Amino acid sequence: MIKIGIVGLGRIGKLHLFNIQHHIPGACVVAACSRTEKSLEYAKKHGVKRLFTSFKTMLSQGGIDAVIIASPTALHFEHLQLAVCARKHIFCEKPIDLSLENTQEIKKLLDANPVKFMVGFNRRYDPNILKIKKELNAGRLGVTQSVTLISRDPGPPPMEFIKTSGGLFLDMAIHDFDLASYLMNSEIMEVFTTASIFGKLPLKTVGDVDTAVTILKFKNKGFATIENSRNSTYGYDQRVEVFGEKGLLSTQNMTDDTVAFADCNGFHFPKPMGFFIERYKDSYLNILTSFISCLAQNKEPELTFQDGLKSLVISLAAKKSSLENRKVLLSEII
Repeated sequence: MIKIGIVGLGRIGKLHLFNIQHHIPGACVVAACSRTEKSLEYAKKHGVKRLFTSFKTMLSQGGIDAVIIASPTALHFEHLQLAVCARKHIFCEKPIDLSLENTQEIKKLLDANPVKFMVGFNRRYDPNILKIKKELNAGRLGVTQSVTLISRDPGPPPMEFIKTSGGLFLDMAIHDFDLASYLMNSEIMEVFTTASIFGKLPLKTVGDVDTAVTILKFKNKGFATIENSRNSTYGYDQRVEVFGEKGLLSTQNMTDDTVAFADCNGFHFPKPMGFFIERYKDSYLNILTSFISCLAQNKEPELTFQDGLKSLVISLAAKKSSLENRKVLLSEII
């Protein structure tokens, strides 16, 4: 039995805890750390016996083999330092950190303290994306020429969250940058991003935007186009298209049902699934199942620290490009 500790019990932390306790055999959350009594009560309700308000104490007294870091991004660096030095295997939510310097410092610690590390880019584990990747690996499209991703949220998060989360590029679009790189399977050479603010939040005061279009240019001559928005009035819009010399692979929005209503005003279809928890429910379970399997079999995870570092660099390049209105080479960032 793999014994897991978890720090951070917000929406994602609670989902990870629930999935392990109820859906993943061979693992159990035995310790949880949070600064709020309400969150610790949630953990207790789902069978967690050892409850902590200090992460350092949980690492030393929790009796755990691995830790899930689902704490706010601003705390990742501290929590990762402690976890690596305690030689606990790590599943870390994205981004690893907002700072390239801090992320590289964690890499040095990992080199000195070899533990298994997986970063939480869950969308790779969505059943639709897994099917597309399988077809690409089988050569179904021949040479992949372009990837198009549409990622639109039904609304922005609160300003207090935006201030510490990295904003649109490092909190939201980083998922899409990882996915584009994963599907194209080539090194990104340059980034061009244009961005604006259309909503009512004073995002300019915190250096953020709510709408962006990014073009990634890959070493294999392919391109990716990524549209991000936090102002989708019609719901959570998640679409993927991969174009190649032999054809096209694509996914459409998922809905709770496929019932359409027609009247004199035309056809009316259901909205896309609520938000990321509902839409990517399967992917969150699949990625944790993969992590636990790697620990049980003593295998290295497919999603590595390097994937997290690469997507951070792309995100920083996209932000720089939007501010300076020019293409940015990744070599300028790292």
